Amino acid sequence: MRIGELARRAGTTTRALRFYESQGLLAAPRAANGYREYGEDDVRLLEEIRTLQAVGLTLDDTRPFVECLRAGHEAGDACADSIEVYQRKLAEVDACLARLGAVRSSLLAKLDTALARQPDPCRVADRPAVEATETKET
Repeated sequence: MRIGELARRAGTTTRALRFYESQGLLAAPRAANGYREYGEDDVRLLEEIRTLQAVGLTLDDTRPFVECLRAGHEAGDACADSIEVYQRKLAEVDACLARLGAVRSSLLAKLDTALARQPDPCRVADRPAVEATETKET
C-alpha cells in the first residue's frame, strides 16, 4: 500500500509517516517507480506507536516496542527493553505525583492559614457595592 492509504488506515497524516521514517521508526522500501510501499506490519507498528504516545510515551520511548514487533513478536511489550520503558515511565509518573501531592499539601496549608485570618471567610473583600446590595435584596 502507498503512504496515503497507510496514513488513512492508521488515522494519521503522510507528514507524520515521513517524520516516523526520518526517525527510523518506520521503514519504507521503495517500489520500482520510487513510491514508498508499506504492508500490514506497518499498520500494526503505527497502531503501537500511536497507542503508546496516547499514554504519554515519547517517540523515543516507543523504539523498543517497535523493535520488538519487528523482531516478530505479537506484542510490542513482549521484550525486556519494552518492560524497562514501562517501569521507567511509571517511576517518572510516581515522582511527578509525589511532587504534585507535596504542592497540594502546601497549598491546602496556606489556604487554611489564610482562611483562619479572615473574620468572615465567606465574604469577598473586593466585591462591588452594587453586587452586595443585590445579594442583600434577594
